[in-house]
Amino acid sequence: MSIVIMVGQLLLGLSILVILHEFGHFIAARAFGIKVEKFYLFFDAWGISLFKFNYKGVEYGIGWLPLGGYVKIAGMIDESMDTEQMAGPPQPWEFRSKPAWQRLIVMLGGVTVNIIVGILIFWVLVISNGENYTPMSSAKYGIVPGTVGRKIGLQAGDKILTVNGKTIERFDDLTSPKVLLDHTVLNIQRGDKNFDVTIPATILNDISDFGIDSFIDRLPRNTFTVDSVYGPSKKAGLLKGDSIVAVNDHKVVFFDELQAQLAANKNKQIVLTVIRNKTTILQLPVTADKDGKIGFARSPKDFLSFEKNLHYSFFNSLPIGASKAWGTFTDNAKGLGKVFTGQVKARKAISSPIGIAVMFGTHIDWVRFWSLTGLLSMVLALMNLLPIPALDGGHAVFLIIEMIKGKPLSDKFLERAQIVGFVLLITLMVFAFGNDIVKQIMKK
Repeated sequence: MSIVIMVGQLLLGLSILVILHEFGHFIAARAFGIKVEKFYLFFDAWGISLFKFNYKGVEYGIGWLPLGGYVKIAGMIDESMDTEQMAGPPQPWEFRSKPAWQRLIVMLGGVTVNIIVGILIFWVLVISNGENYTPMSSAKYGIVPGTVGRKIGLQAGDKILTVNGKTIERFDDLTSPKVLLDHTVLNIQRGDKNFDVTIPATILNDISDFGIDSFIDRLPRNTFTVDSVYGPSKKAGLLKGDSIVAVNDHKVVFFDELQAQLAANKNKQIVLTVIRNKTTILQLPVTADKDGKIGFARSPKDFLSFEKNLHYSFFNSLPIGASKAWGTFTDNAKGLGKVFTGQVKARKAISSPIGIAVMFGTHIDWVRFWSLTGLLSMVLALMNLLPIPALDGGHAVFLIIEMIKGKPLSDKFLERAQIVGFVLLITLMVFAFGNDIVKQIMKK
């Protein structure tokens, strides 16, 4: 059932975005009097469709190949590769008969709609949920670095004073793309010393393997309280409200210190020193499992005490939502640039629908669903702007060249470019699917 939920959310999110993207092309074409012959969600490869109907001269349908969608515009060399239609004389209602500037608008219609949709989704999310964040002032005990953070020189308890010479107000920003993508310099206070740590340009290669928490934990370093108890801890007599102060006589004050002690004693019996009711000291023997777990949950207050929430009015939410949407666009553009320059390996950065489905998760969370859908809308806009033949960006480049030259490129050139573009896209798709399949196998 969990797989069904995951795939269902993926198909719903992508279907919404694909339909709206193609509607952008459709509405722009119709506005300039260009005939649209087909409007399809998914591809009806070899003429096979799951569902179709005709309305006012347009065939609407759902194809069987779930790799996007398309609108077939009369008189245009596109994914349909309808060379027979192009052999006849141009007709007034055809794409090729319209001025280059009109055709350029049609080509950019899908990207424009995706950007608008992304902004609207983030706007509504800000209206309904506000902004949750952890203020930097909550990090009075410093940070908890993961394996990647420790690799570049960070230590538990380090206090980050500035990022690229500027103080930051939100702890969450330490794990944001603007820190991870910009070769950032962190100014660190450790005890009575101050020094700089530079984040390497290749750090995303490591983070993609181990997750964002492998850089810096999303929560500041803090003390902890035992809440619910189960498994080995329950058998050992640990109770809700107890304070664990030592493991095998090694003092622990912070939760990361407890985690480190447990990780060092996997599949071993340990002795917890526990304070109960602030006065009674107990020694409780308990066995850590193979993952270094003993069976208790931290109090929700350990997390909620950090979090702040800001609410905005209807109109004040718009610039916040627009900023989030545009930030998503520019962050992905920077990430793509790192792939092209070789700073980030393609296999670490490129995901197929398999990887995207994993992001949606195995349970329904509508805030998460719409957040990811908004993100994907901006990513879809960015990817379609790439100057690859068969993508909107490739068509746009050819139209701009036509506007500069004063005459269109030959149909033969455009047909060959379309084929090259398809080969590139299919190759990229095969690589992305294979990459995600290998990642899932390696996790197991």
